Amino acid sequence: MFRFCHSERSRGISRISLRKIIPQQRETSLDMTTRVSLAFLAAILASIAAAQESPTPTSPASPEESPALSIPPEGSTTSPAAPEQTPSVSPARSVRISFVPPPLEGTISLGIYDKNGKLVRVLHQEAKLNEFAIGADALVTQWDGKNDDEEDLPAGKYRARGYLVGSLKIEDLGQSSGLAIENDAARNVKVRLVPNPLRNDRRSIVDIGVGFDSDGSYLKTNDDLPLVTVSEMPNLIRAGITRKSENAVDIWQDDGTTVRQFRISNLDQMMAFDCGEFELK
Repeated sequence: MFRFCHSERSRGISRISLRKIIPQQRETSLDMTTRVSLAFLAAILASIAAAQESPTPTSPASPEESPALSIPPEGSTTSPAAPEQTPSVSPARSVRISFVPPPLEGTISLGIYDKNGKLVRVLHQEAKLNEFAIGADALVTQWDGKNDDEEDLPAGKYRARGYLVGSLKIEDLGQSSGLAIENDAARNVKVRLVPNPLRNDRRSIVDIGVGFDSDGSYLKTNDDLPLVTVSEMPNLIRAGITRKSENAVDIWQDDGTTVRQFRISNLDQMMAFDCGEFELK
């Protein structure tokens, strides 16, 4: 890969096809997103109530499906208390992570960071809400204490945080000159996000860039957390990004024979969230 960026995506993580990314108009006011949040949480509580009233006996839930205890709105992390564990996951190393998703429709990318703020595991990439277990009042996932290379990480404090990415508009602008990458592309650009009303925070700014692997290209944060697929063009050798407007960027990618340009709009349809700090034993 050339000097602007290079990042390998973790194994076993779901991808969304570019064909499934459909431009769509949506309201972006905080009143609308708050209503979406309340509706989502109401659906969670309704599903739990139905499960509790069901007369049909059910088998004990697996560690990944265990309901969460009540947690504060910001989310929390706890160690699993279930006595039965699957053989592939060490009970002492498994960490249960609960969080309330931001009130915005879209997909979730979630990473694990060490005490120095370095990304050590891409836990979820472009995941849909239904790919998470539903806890008492939050979504639930598990981390096995390993990095992206399936190596055990040392004991210590870690943090889980990520982004909910709304409906972005991705346009294929066709072939372009290789000079565009050389002259216009940058390592990353700054994007202003939608404030997360659950955190009462200000409108934060994040640095994003473009990464690629054998499957294609994707937008990523400056610390290499993948956010959304740009294309499924294989065998890329370099890629670059430049700002088009406040809420849009242009992407160039080169497979050695063809340079292709893409435009990604509605980048302000993203919200950051933090699951909090926890300790790995």
